[in-house]
Amino acid sequence: MGSMPAKIRRIGVLTSGGDAPGMNAAIRAVTRAAVDKGWEVSGVRQGYAGLIANDVVPLGARNVGGILQRGGTILGSSRSPEFKTPEGRRIALRVLEDNGEDALVVIGGNGSQSGAAELMRMGFPVVGIASTIDNDLYGSDVCLGVDTALNIALEAIDRLKVTASSHHRAFVVEVMGRDCGYLALMAGIAGGSEVIIIPEVETDPEAIAAELTAVYERGKPHAMIVVAEGAKYNADRLGHYFAGHQKRLGFELRITVLGHVQRGGAPGAADRLLGTQMGVAAVEHLARGQHGVLVGLRDGRIGATPLEEVAANKKTLDTALLRLAYILSR
Repeated sequence: MGSMPAKIRRIGVLTSGGDAPGMNAAIRAVTRAAVDKGWEVSGVRQGYAGLIANDVVPLGARNVGGILQRGGTILGSSRSPEFKTPEGRRIALRVLEDNGEDALVVIGGNGSQSGAAELMRMGFPVVGIASTIDNDLYGSDVCLGVDTALNIALEAIDRLKVTASSHHRAFVVEVMGRDCGYLALMAGIAGGSEVIIIPEVETDPEAIAAELTAVYERGKPHAMIVVAEGAKYNADRLGHYFAGHQKRLGFELRITVLGHVQRGGAPGAADRLLGTQMGVAAVEHLARGQHGVLVGLRDGRIGATPLEEVAANKKTLDTALLRLAYILSR
């Protein structure tokens, strides 16, 4: 953590990477907490790409009114290959300095916080807010957006289970999770799925076939397979693997890919509260002269982790929970 300028007069806030329910709650909290301290706030539109393009607008208390319940991000978001280059980061830093920004709050996941760490190394005060529905960001037990995305996936699983029972079918439900199976694992356990497939654990499709056959022989009227999009055998590959010989499974197989449905919609109460708490905490850290940190939820409390640690470490998933899911699906 570094030291802050003698007095903060203006801070910027941006959202970067994949949008997540609750980002607007965080924007609102950062803005109003900063205004309460007498600071001016700038909203950077379209993430780091917008920062490089100097797409910056003033934010006041009224600008963030009525956004608490809205999904997505009012500032917009994007991925910026240019910011990954030294020249792109130099341009971004120059824009921040030319606009009189004393600090920047970055709301986003792994790539976003790696970018925040780069700005920190260049000497600019930055505080990150942990936000990604994949929940794969080191420094926060639960990230902003996860609870809402998980409940959307769970609602879909519950609905599909009803039609699966009616028609004696097995459903493969693919949820988001390119490199991390958190959503699939938790939605699978909460949804009572018979099979859960995640990128962290190698899966044999023949073992899946054997499990579905066993489920059928136990007399269950349906079977649910929840798979993360990044797994080797995701929904599409499983569909191709079993194409033409589903009868041996005992069930007809149907595939549903939830995709970006999990990102959309209004944030639930948990994400509105978490975004609010994180946003206020980010401003409080800056007010105390503490920057170069990621604000996240640790052991049930809002805390901070140095961005250097966040950028250098990978969050791991408790794969022992797969055994729990197996026991409960009997």
